[in-house]
Amino acid sequence: MKITDAKVYVGGPGKNYVTLKIMTDEGIYGLGDATLNNRETLLAKYLQDYLIPNQIGMDPRKSEDIWQFFYRGAYFRRGPVAMAAIGAIDMALWDIKGKLAGLPVYQLLGGKSRDSFKLYAHAAGADLPALLDDVARCLDQGFRSVRVQCGIPGMPTASYAVPETTDHEGDFITDFSGIRPKVEIWETDKYLRFMPGALAEIRKTVGPDIDILHDVHHRLTPREAAAFAKEVEPVGLYWLEDPTPAEDQEALRLIRQHSTTPIAIGEVFNSIWDCNTLIEEELIDFIRVSVTYAGGITHVRRIVDLASLHHIRTGFHGAPSHSPISMAAQAHLNVWAPNFGIQEYLTLGTEACDALFPSKHKAEMGQMSLEDAPGLGVDFDEREAVKYDYNPGSHPVVRLTDGTMWNY
Repeated sequence: MKITDAKVYVGGPGKNYVTLKIMTDEGIYGLGDATLNNRETLLAKYLQDYLIPNQIGMDPRKSEDIWQFFYRGAYFRRGPVAMAAIGAIDMALWDIKGKLAGLPVYQLLGGKSRDSFKLYAHAAGADLPALLDDVARCLDQGFRSVRVQCGIPGMPTASYAVPETTDHEGDFITDFSGIRPKVEIWETDKYLRFMPGALAEIRKTVGPDIDILHDVHHRLTPREAAAFAKEVEPVGLYWLEDPTPAEDQEALRLIRQHSTTPIAIGEVFNSIWDCNTLIEEELIDFIRVSVTYAGGITHVRRIVDLASLHHIRTGFHGAPSHSPISMAAQAHLNVWAPNFGIQEYLTLGTEACDALFPSKHKAEMGQMSLEDAPGLGVDFDEREAVKYDYNPGSHPVVRLTDGTMWNY
């Protein structure tokens, strides 16, 4: 069996999904997701000009060897572009192998540890009343785990993942008006004075049985993060996400020394070497890698196995930039992983998205279950794909009030 061709498609409903389709001489094809927010065309070119020509003629069943070929065979390794490209290839190869075997991918991993798995939703508001209304919307949809992000009184602009006004709808993170990003202004003192009380009010409103998650998005220094994590301990957060910049692993030791609040980190990590210290020293409670950015099923499975040895659970990234192909790949890992924790779940399931990526996987009442279709269980309709073109967009950048660049 040989790989005969591969194609890359860029575009989708409200997102620039980067979809890889690998074809074989036996008529079986596999699908992978290489979407990297605001860098989508780089992935497409890297796949088209470098990786695809090298995989023509390879045996798609040798997914481990192919992964090593593209990783070890490169002198300059890792990074989000390279690992997302390898991740897309790896997903597609697992998809092909599942179809060859007539089995869903989770059976190739070792079978199910659970029949369905828990999802968390996002709630946001320009102020606390608007946020509480959005939390109520999530609970009405059946979610029992909700990430909460709130506008900060007196902050000159909206903060991370928060709409600018109380009546705002739609995507308020990615700006598709052009490639130049908007600027958010950040004031740590205002955040630290307001957010602990807001989280306490949310807990009082929803009661003890709802999981509350909160994302700091790398905005605090280690000392500030340690103090914040300690102050919010009475809230009983399910997790505190990215309290400091993820590359500063020493900072997690300081937070651990001062607080028992669970910490989730890793959505910007690309490999096991980015997080092995955090895992082996048990400085985090949830690992947030994604199957796309971290090199596919083959590599993420290794991260999951390492985490399971150190009492660390999964909490895979699931932002709108992940297409249903990537979310399906993570779903197969989720039903298998003995140390599964929770799965982020955002704006999939629209009519247009379902038409582009047909699937019978189900997400309802805060849980996701998989259809027992061979491979990943998601298809790609090329007739729908022609409706979409690349649409340049950007995330905001962050500055302090004096103009200093800060962490997004």
